[in-house]
Amino acid sequence: MKPGVRALGVAESYRAEQTTLAGAVVRADRVADGFAYATATVGGLDATDAVIDLFDRLDREDARYVFVAGIALAWYNVVDLRRLADAVDRPVVSVTFEASPGLREALAAEFDGEALDRRLAILEAQPPRERLAVNDQTVFVRSVGLDAGAARDLVRAFTPEGGRPEPLRVARLAARAGDDLRRAE
Repeated sequence: MKPGVRALGVAESYRAEQTTLAGAVVRADRVADGFAYATATVGGLDATDAVIDLFDRLDREDARYVFVAGIALAWYNVVDLRRLADAVDRPVVSVTFEASPGLREALAAEFDGEALDRRLAILEAQPPRERLAVNDQTVFVRSVGLDAGAARDLVRAFTPEGGRPEPLRVARLAARAGDDLRRAE
């Protein structure tokens, strides 16, 4: 991949009722060149809209891909990767960092009725997770707008060391700093 190819990474840091989402535009050669923030409701269903808003506010046509750290941000605020990809007109890759039996049981333990049904409908419409070895670590990837091989190549190209793609690593740091600032106010 060419060193100047850019991707937007979106990660969160949350406490209390709102999560701080940070978006970091990072080049494949590890240069960060843009940041934006948004919030989403903890336990809500507005994470997809918040990520779309973050992308729109950045106004970066040169960001060719979107990485999202996970699929259930802000305590089960499930991101609709397909709707996100359609809205931003870019391939979207969700990367998680731990093996799990999935979210279905966890959602059923925390929600019921329409709240559970809405989350399950979003979750079940998403592509399946695939296990991927990156450097010496294992991550789990879902992608929309890329075939499985291209998604694997993309994750590896943006992960020069460890298992966290650089756009997500930088976005996570920015989200924590933004959250700390919000709490200090």
